[in-house]
Amino acid sequence: MKDVKKIVLTGGPCAGKTTALVKIMEYFSSRGFKVFTIPEIPTIFLQAGMDYLTKNEQWFYEGEKDTLKAQLAFEDYFSAMAQTIDKPVVIVCDRGALDISTYLPHEMWEKITNLCNVTNQQLLDRYDAVLHLVSAADGAEQYYNTTTNEVRTEGIDKARMLDRKVVQAWTGHPHLRVINNHDNFDTKINRVLKEISSVLSLPQPITEERKYIVKVNGGNIPNTVNSEIWQTYLVSEPGSEVRLRRRMWEKGKFINVHTTKRRVNENEEIETERQVSNALSESLLTQADPYRHTIHKRRMTFIYEGQYFELDEYLDRLQGLVILETKGMAEGETVKLPGNVEIVKDITGDKNYYNYNLSLR
Repeated sequence: MKDVKKIVLTGGPCAGKTTALVKIMEYFSSRGFKVFTIPEIPTIFLQAGMDYLTKNEQWFYEGEKDTLKAQLAFEDYFSAMAQTIDKPVVIVCDRGALDISTYLPHEMWEKITNLCNVTNQQLLDRYDAVLHLVSAADGAEQYYNTTTNEVRTEGIDKARMLDRKVVQAWTGHPHLRVINNHDNFDTKINRVLKEISSVLSLPQPITEERKYIVKVNGGNIPNTVNSEIWQTYLVSEPGSEVRLRRRMWEKGKFINVHTTKRRVNENEEIETERQVSNALSESLLTQADPYRHTIHKRRMTFIYEGQYFELDEYLDRLQGLVILETKGMAEGETVKLPGNVEIVKDITGDKNYYNYNLSLR
């Protein structure tokens, strides 16, 4: 069967998805791909007369159930069509199945997925990547408005809340990427194109992400998503880097991702990721590089003023090391941090702090 990549483009209100979809169509069509874009299904239902605020419980559940069923059906129809096309195909969904859950209490969503005979994990597994564009309501308020979408009525505070709920809904997907806000919107779009290119295994420019050794001075960072990571490097060919990352979101629940990085020239590399089962991950661990330790760390991810951060607290032999990383920053752009996060040292580009080198025995 033909390998067709399916990608969700999501985010909070006024995040730039509509513009991004146009750019995606143009960019990848010009590179020989057939691009299918699946429209936002709840918007189609709203425009057709569905009322998601109805007090009619029977109508509400029927409407929500049918919205999810329509989402899955549209994706399946276009996946079937993709098999008939004699060139590479990428399917981009304007929001995906789990976006529907962000507008519902947990018990209502559970009832609807039961009615549709699907689980959250099955819905996550449908997609090769999830790209979350941060709402302009968080960090780019001057660009936030409700006039570009006739069904958008939320205020700026609610938009921020919805944005965070969307990230939480997709947490656990092995290729969830959060795309920052920028004063120059083209920077945001270019990051989207770069992430999709990565999923399609197209060569990517080698770029340095901002990285700092930090200290957290008391208090909690609000709205974090927490996980624990074990990262093991495997024996690989010269010029390539292979790792197995086991990430625990809930006690006993692991997401395992096998990643290969291969440099194709001085300035470009190809990175491929695939999710693997617990059984296969155990088998891959037998290929662990004997000259490297497993990296063990606790990770907190969060969005602050439109910028996305990963805060890693290293454990075991690297106890005490805390590294903050943010991706997709434009040159000259200022990093905005919560008041209790203090930068100790800028280690951007310092190879001594690459995980690959930190793992050396």
